[in-house]
Amino acid sequence: MLKKLVVFLLIIVLASSYTIQYGNSSTQKIPTPLQQAKMHIPINQIICPNSLLLVMKKSDGSPICVKQSSEPILIERGWAIHVLPDYTTGGTKNSDMFAGGPLEIKTGPVKYENATGYLAEPTQKGNFPGVVMIHEWWGLNDNIKSMARGLASHGYIVLAVDLYAGQVATTSEGARQLLLSFDEQKGMANIGSAVNILKYNYNATKIATIGWCFGGSQSLNYALGGNKVDATILYYGQPVTNITKLSAIKWPVLGFYGDKDQSNALDKIKEFKSDLDTIGVQNEIYIYPGLGHAFANPSGANYAPKETSDAWNKTISFLDDHLK
Repeated sequence: MLKKLVVFLLIIVLASSYTIQYGNSSTQKIPTPLQQAKMHIPINQIICPNSLLLVMKKSDGSPICVKQSSEPILIERGWAIHVLPDYTTGGTKNSDMFAGGPLEIKTGPVKYENATGYLAEPTQKGNFPGVVMIHEWWGLNDNIKSMARGLASHGYIVLAVDLYAGQVATTSEGARQLLLSFDEQKGMANIGSAVNILKYNYNATKIATIGWCFGGSQSLNYALGGNKVDATILYYGQPVTNITKLSAIKWPVLGFYGDKDQSNALDKIKEFKSDLDTIGVQNEIYIYPGLGHAFANPSGANYAPKETSDAWNKTISFLDDHLK
């Protein structure tokens, strides 16, 4: 009851208009985040004063500004969700700068359960490990498909799943709507079906899951649900610091974060690694200095190509070590 009261009071305080001081004397009142949204200001351009952070209420998707210390707590409790930059369909893709593998590949749609994913696999005969690739909150877009092709060329059967039933967002507002409609139970069943398809239809020798942001969280959540795989990879997915939940993992974990990630508190990332160490889960958790959230998204303001390339090379090595 006390925790709910604290959250309620926080909402009341932050819902009022703000006063920002310019220089030493003059002040200007600016609209609340919700008022700015109603003025048709893009959600990723809404202004928060006094070092507050912009999040969206999960209940109705409305924007709100919160204290930096409160943001990870509200997200962990499911009250708030992240705001990320718009995804652009043009521009550089990660696959444009990554070195491809030695194998030729073939691609195409694949039906599994009630969904249609994107499959990339080597053309040559043989038994290869499988990877379930999980998209960001934008949906199964061209950037994720290009990553699937790149990974497949290194000798993997990659099934990029679709957790949004064919819908793809190109703006943060559209992505927000898709995320709000996401059913996690159905999402876990979707990933489970993809794992089974790789295992039984494509004879995958071992299987890993990998995802970015929203997809990174789902990659970890699938492991926490007691679903057996051979490796779990997450790029800046929400870290979990519950030892009881983490004990469900019996295989290696690879994670990538920036120490300036406003969506994942640095202390919690470190605690995540510490908890994995405590319970004996083999892990490699990398924290890049000076980087913010979504540093591996080539369309975002936080994109860091050098570190993204380093993380990708580490990902390939990790998969080779544990799946081949």
